[in-house]
Amino acid sequence: MKYNFPLLCLLAICPVALVAQEPQTTGPLQNFVQDKQQMPVLEGASWGGIAAYTDQIQEPLFALHERTRLTPASTLKLLTSAAALETFGSSHRFETRLYAATTPHENGTLSGALYVQGGGDPTLGSPRVPGAESWQKVVKKWVDAVQKAGIKRIEGPIYADVSAFEGPSVSPKVNWENMGNYYAAPASPLCFNDNSFDIHFQPQLRANQPVYVASTTPLVSGLSMQSFVKTDGLSKKDNAYVYAAPGQYELKIFGTIPTSVTGFTIKAALPDPALFAVQSLRQALQEAGIEVMQDAQVLYDAPDYSTMQLLHTYQSPLLKDIIVIVNKRSFNLYADMLLRQLALHAGKKGSLENGLAALNQFLQQNNIAGATDTVLYDGSGLARDNLLTPQTLLNTLVFMSKSPYFKEYYNSLATPDDRGDLLILRRFLKSHKRINQVRVKGGTIDGVKAAAGYVYDTEGRLIAFVMIANNLASKDESLWRFHEDILKKLIAL
Repeated sequence: MKYNFPLLCLLAICPVALVAQEPQTTGPLQNFVQDKQQMPVLEGASWGGIAAYTDQIQEPLFALHERTRLTPASTLKLLTSAAALETFGSSHRFETRLYAATTPHENGTLSGALYVQGGGDPTLGSPRVPGAESWQKVVKKWVDAVQKAGIKRIEGPIYADVSAFEGPSVSPKVNWENMGNYYAAPASPLCFNDNSFDIHFQPQLRANQPVYVASTTPLVSGLSMQSFVKTDGLSKKDNAYVYAAPGQYELKIFGTIPTSVTGFTIKAALPDPALFAVQSLRQALQEAGIEVMQDAQVLYDAPDYSTMQLLHTYQSPLLKDIIVIVNKRSFNLYADMLLRQLALHAGKKGSLENGLAALNQFLQQNNIAGATDTVLYDGSGLARDNLLTPQTLLNTLVFMSKSPYFKEYYNSLATPDDRGDLLILRRFLKSHKRINQVRVKGGTIDGVKAAAGYVYDTEGRLIAFVMIANNLASKDESLWRFHEDILKKLIAL
């Protein structure tokens, strides 16, 4: 089946400026940016960028190809996180509910089923966000709730209700190389443990030798893995890739890992996070002495909860804390979950298509852009086919600088020395101790390096900036040095 996703487009913060010809920006910074286009790393590549004071967007400090559509990589998360904050507010929490089909009999028998209603909490069962709990602790709370209700025997199945979402759980534009890995984990209304698991390889001291899977954490029922991975005696990096589609339990692993005395671990995407969640609950109930007569199952059509007994409501951390993980840690799953939450808020199923439509509406209603400025296929930037203009990103940053949630948005971005967000500007201003004057969202995928965010000038005035390079032929670090030089000049204004 072919999925046709909407073009996300916009009318700029100043509609007149968008339809007018590009500004004739001049000055030392503009000349510097134009001269740097002759750098060897940009030969055959495309570069676009813009910077402006947030209160003078019509007078950019530099602007080059700012209305050319470019692949944004993870800087796209700036749009998704902005829409989420504006839609839900910074203190919003997502909920997951546990229901019993009926009231248990006096002898403790539940004649019906248990239902875990997925509410689209991206953090469920993950301690990644402060205030969230591990999946084992979540399951323990569910077991405690069942025991508190006096249930000692469950005759029906344990259902994972995933009816809130529909359509593909991963964007069809995500590369096959990425799809089975944790950073491309499938979205689910019942997320669990970041929808991922660890694969542990056996120790191998010699280079260029096959290395085999020793175990997984947690244990995933029904999983079958073939390892074609070899050791690399020179690299210390994880260059192993898991190949599997959502719902596929037969995994193949290719690539290299470092030689190791103790073994090496990588993360992969859970084939079916919702099923794993209720399987874990079933096992924990049995271990607690509660008899469960049927298997755990996934339910795609919502039951009538009005006649059921609510046993437990689990709440996520605050949205402002989730946004920090989306931007500062550039976590794809949380961004794509928030995209689907936008659809649910609009009263529709949490599909990729409906989420993109809701994001499009946010951009249009807030005059962030125009009809051909964006072509989006996810909320995270993982899809290489995503396109947007630097002007779109700048407009988003300027819009959020005037938002009541600007503090939360600003603090969700990384400082250049932050260990999150790929340390994209890790050399930046180290000797001058001025890194706190910068907040940045980075983006890197094949052939793409991007950075966008805010800096303050010497008078404390706020500047928004965007810099995107596409079709790079190498990973030459000189491109980042060019971006750092631009920021140094902005701060010195």
